[in-house]
Amino acid sequence: MTVEAVVVEERPSAVYKVMTENRHPVLAHLAGVEKRNFVRLVPGDRVEVELAPHDPTRGRIMRKLGIRERTPETL
Repeated sequence: MTVEAVVVEERPSAVYKVMTENRHPVLAHLAGVEKRNFVRLVPGDRVEVELAPHDPTRGRIMRKLGIRERTPETL
Protein backbone atom coordinates (compact mmCIF):
# COMPACT_ATOMS: atom_id res chain seq x y z
CA MET A 1 0.00 0.00 0.00
CA THR A 2 1.42 3.37 -1.03
CA VAL A 3 0.51 6.64 0.72
CA GLU A 4 1.71 10.24 0.73
CA ALA A 5 3.36 11.50 3.90
CA VAL A 6 5.33 14.43 5.32
CA VAL A 7 8.78 14.03 6.88
CA VAL A 8 8.60 15.01 10.55
CA GLU A 9 12.00 13.99 11.91
CA GLU A 10 15.31 12.51 10.77
CA ARG A 11 16.69 9.67 12.87
CA PRO A 12 20.02 7.82 12.85
CA SER A 13 20.82 5.23 10.16
CA ALA A 14 18.83 6.97 7.41
CA VAL A 15 15.49 6.36 9.14
CA TYR A 16 12.81 9.04 9.03
CA LYS A 17 9.69 9.58 11.08
CA VAL A 18 6.90 10.55 8.69
CA MET A 19 3.25 11.46 9.23
CA THR A 20 0.74 10.07 6.74
CA GLU A 21 -2.21 12.05 5.44
CA ASN A 22 -4.50 10.40 7.99
CA ARG A 23 -2.15 11.44 10.86
CA HIS A 24 -0.53 8.04 11.52
CA PRO A 25 3.20 8.09 12.40
CA VAL A 26 5.41 5.75 10.37
CA LEU A 27 9.12 4.93 10.65
CA ALA A 28 10.47 4.70 7.12
CA HIS A 29 13.84 4.12 5.48
CA LEU A 30 15.01 5.13 2.01
CA ALA A 31 14.51 2.72 -0.88
CA GLY A 32 17.63 1.54 -2.73
CA VAL A 33 17.28 3.96 -5.66
CA GLU A 34 16.94 6.92 -3.30
CA LYS A 35 20.08 5.88 -1.38
CA ARG A 36 22.14 5.50 -4.56
CA ASN A 37 21.08 8.95 -5.78
CA PHE A 38 21.95 10.54 -2.39
CA VAL A 39 18.49 12.04 -1.94
CA ARG A 40 18.41 14.37 1.08
CA LEU A 41 15.22 14.79 3.07
CA VAL A 42 14.43 17.52 5.56
CA PRO A 43 11.39 17.98 7.79
CA GLY A 44 8.50 19.30 5.71
CA ASP A 45 9.32 17.32 2.53
CA ARG A 46 6.48 15.36 0.99
CA VAL A 47 7.31 11.74 0.17
CA GLU A 48 5.62 8.64 -1.18
CA VAL A 49 5.80 5.79 1.35
CA GLU A 50 5.15 2.11 0.74
CA LEU A 51 3.79 0.60 3.97
CA ALA A 52 4.85 -2.86 5.11
CA PRO A 53 1.97 -5.36 4.80
CA HIS A 54 2.64 -6.97 8.20
CA ASP A 55 3.33 -3.76 10.17
CA PRO A 56 1.64 -0.49 9.12
CA THR A 57 3.96 1.53 11.40
CA ARG A 58 6.97 0.71 9.19
CA GLY A 59 7.61 1.63 5.59
CA ARG A 60 9.96 2.48 2.74
CA ILE A 61 10.31 5.92 1.15
CA MET A 62 9.89 5.36 -2.58
CA ARG A 63 10.33 8.91 -3.85
CA LYS A 64 10.42 12.56 -2.86
CA LEU A 65 7.40 14.55 -3.99
CA GLY A 66 8.53 18.05 -3.07
CA ILE A 67 8.41 20.62 -0.31
CA ARG A 68 5.17 21.43 1.41
CA GLU A 69 4.61 24.66 3.28
CA ARG A 70 4.63 24.18 7.03
CA THR A 71 1.24 24.56 8.58
CA PRO A 72 -0.01 23.64 12.06
CA GLU A 73 -1.80 20.59 10.59
CA THR A 74 1.45 19.09 9.23
CA LEU A 75 3.40 19.44 12.49
